[in-house]
Amino acid sequence: MCLAIPGEIVEIMPDRPMAKVDVTGVRRAVNIALLDGERLAAGDWVLIHVGFAMSKIDEDEARATLALLEGLGEAYDDEIDALRESRID
Repeated sequence: MCLAIPGEIVEIMPDRPMAKVDVTGVRRAVNIALLDGERLAAGDWVLIHVGFAMSKIDEDEARATLALLEGLGEAYDDEIDALRESRID
């Protein structure tokens, strides 16, 4: 199962369409090219799927989605484990 997971932007990377994003304590570089034209900054939340930020969401939606995903149990745990093991520079 593949899930889109909310993450909080901690840094916009200069000179390329990437951002460092925190997902429940796991930090990864995420491609933000699909959000071209969106005003993104540290502290913003995005919905992430397979290494790409798919949409900008507000913090309330992000927290509610995280709570719902955590309730999925093993499927959510598997996604977070895969995120921990992945690396996108």
